[in-house]
Amino acid sequence: MRGTTVSQRRKVLKSIKGGAGLGDVYDATLHMIKAQDEEKEKLAMAALTWACHSDRPLQVDELCHALAVEIGETDFDSENVPSIGALLDYCQGLITVDEQASTVRLIHYTVQEYLCGHWGFFRKPHSILAETCLTYLNSRQIKNLTPHSLPHFQSIPFLKYSSRYWGAHVNKDLSDHAKALALELFNKYEDHISAVSLLEQIVDPGFIGSIATSLLFSALHCASFFGIVELVTVLVNSGGYNINQQDGTGSTPLSWAARNGHGGVVKLLLELENIDPNGPDEYDRTPLGWAAIVGHEGVVKLLLEREDVDTDHPDISGNGPLGCAAICGHEGVVKILLEHPDVDPNLPNQNDQTPLLGAAVNGYEGVVRLLLEWENVDCNRPDRSGNGPLGCAAIEGHEGVVKILLEQQDIDPNHTNINGRTALGCAAVEGHEGVVGLLLERGDVDPNRPDKNDRTPLGWAAVKGHEGVVRLLLEREDVDPNRPDKNRNGPLGSAATEGYEGVVKILLENQGVDPNLPNKNGRTPLGCAAGNSHEGVVKLLLERESVDRNRPDGGGNRPLGCAVIEGHEGVVKVPLGYQDVDPNLPDKNDKTPLRCATGNGHEGVIELLHPGNVDPNRPDINYNRPLGCAVIEGHEGVMKMPLEPRDIDPDRSDNVDRTPVLNPAVHGYEGVVEPPEQRGRVGPNLLDTDTGTPLPDAAREGPQVLQTQQAPSSVKAPDAHARKEGRWRIWKRRLLCFLKTKA
Repeated sequence: MRGTTVSQRRKVLKSIKGGAGLGDVYDATLHMIKAQDEEKEKLAMAALTWACHSDRPLQVDELCHALAVEIGETDFDSENVPSIGALLDYCQGLITVDEQASTVRLIHYTVQEYLCGHWGFFRKPHSILAETCLTYLNSRQIKNLTPHSLPHFQSIPFLKYSSRYWGAHVNKDLSDHAKALALELFNKYEDHISAVSLLEQIVDPGFIGSIATSLLFSALHCASFFGIVELVTVLVNSGGYNINQQDGTGSTPLSWAARNGHGGVVKLLLELENIDPNGPDEYDRTPLGWAAIVGHEGVVKLLLEREDVDTDHPDISGNGPLGCAAICGHEGVVKILLEHPDVDPNLPNQNDQTPLLGAAVNGYEGVVRLLLEWENVDCNRPDRSGNGPLGCAAIEGHEGVVKILLEQQDIDPNHTNINGRTALGCAAVEGHEGVVGLLLERGDVDPNRPDKNDRTPLGWAAVKGHEGVVRLLLEREDVDPNRPDKNRNGPLGSAATEGYEGVVKILLENQGVDPNLPNKNGRTPLGCAAGNSHEGVVKLLLERESVDRNRPDGGGNRPLGCAVIEGHEGVVKVPLGYQDVDPNLPDKNDKTPLRCATGNGHEGVIELLHPGNVDPNRPDINYNRPLGCAVIEGHEGVMKMPLEPRDIDPDRSDNVDRTPVLNPAVHGYEGVVEPPEQRGRVGPNLLDTDTGTPLPDAAREGPQVLQTQQAPSSVKAPDAHARKEGRWRIWKRRLLCFLKTKA
């Protein structure tokens, strides 16, 4: 192949159209490989063998160490490990390194097709790979490793692959030498590091800790796991193994063979006199349960031929073999089990989930059909949550399963779960339009059935924002578009609260929708949208003439007031554009929108409210006026804003005759200073209802002030009470924060 780099060779491959020219290119490349010296050619061919026949892609270090193994040698020579750079050169660009996965692969899939298609190019590749793995595992360096604590794989990178896949290569081609090497490995296999390495790769991580201290994984377990009949036969005939022994995971040799679908080993073991066909593992799963859950039909048949096989033995989750097969969608296994007279087709697991329900929730239509063909299968039996097969399929959106179930004469389409929700309600919650459409086609489906929250399918679709489902439901003439939930929110109120503009628009197009329906707090959809800053929804509602734009909620808050309280400037601006929206309407405490905005310090909202017909002096129920509230709360920016207009009186008093000057003095807000044009109007000696002036009142309250100035002579001295408490000097400085330059 022309080109000396991988990139150049790729360009050559791309330039060749069709497969005919590739053969010539690969022929030329192989000639280049064979033209190298013997050692380079040997390494190149070995690397290509691994790249074409390994059971998984090898990491760079794994391949380099594999090539360093000399089959039959008892020692592993680490100095014999070639560099990846040298290998790439020797292979003349036919292999490359995948930088993302750090694995070695062929440069193009056609390389493998070409090499494997030429008989004689690879001579017994799997036998060679098996012997390489077993030689490595039998080397002195690996045998001397402690089995109960896996070392870091950086120094022995080939251990993982060789431990996990030597048996897979043996199964494809068992040579006499590989057989001898395997039996050598099986000598004291329970104490070998490769047993731990294998288990670490094939069992759940939760078992690793217990396995390290209690391995019990024998040679018979290993041979059964790989399904090597000839080796199992040798081990069984030796008489040195307990055929029912459980390993660290509780699995027997029969369990491993059944789990991996090795029918030959299963048949061999079942013929033994003392074999226990029902030995459960740590999951309480029997060999039949494993064969069922993985889908090995042949093994299931072999096990069911035994009269002593427990056909319904439940695993740790309560699933029997039929339940295991059903939840995994193995139609063939389900059919075989259903034909056995001892199998219970309705056996529930710990969650009361039957095989039919398990198949329905996972969307396995074929399994559902098979189960429904059995006369004694209950198509409505619910699980612990009260959902039947129809409800579970509806929740998951499995339209095919829903359609099959609705064809059953005894199906109950209005069955409710523990939350009182029907299949239609479940589908509406999840937004499965197809399922909703199928259910609504039935005349006996109640589209208004509320759940325990008094929320109907339409209410759920609205609160979740599922526009398509809302449309489908509103197409039914018998759907109530205003049915409220337990919070008295109708579908429109729910959608408005969540800000779903599309749903709101759809609902407003329905003539039967009440746009002013209040919830339990007396708040209309407009109030809900305004209070939650949903500007788009507010616009949609205000465009409808029948919407009451000033309707108060239970606290007397109007939609405008709800937006003002939260400081939503964009929402506040929308209703102010309508002439019939009164910006002076107070709540139950006589708080106007301006009073709420100043009290909460929403400067942007105040700018929107102040121009026009807003009364800046209107007091609330406690006679607190907007300016005074800003002062009480210490909102310096707000304090300055309303003082600019001439219609605001800074000496207006509250319910205890405190003016805006008295309030900052009493509450201790140093930064609130009147704008220059208003200072002449402020009286520093105004009396409140307790005949106290600003300075004495401030002295009684006593917050600390850091500024220091002299009091003007026009300010009256504090009373005896203030002097007695020793706060005169502190509050003298405080008052000057507000009255400086007034004298």
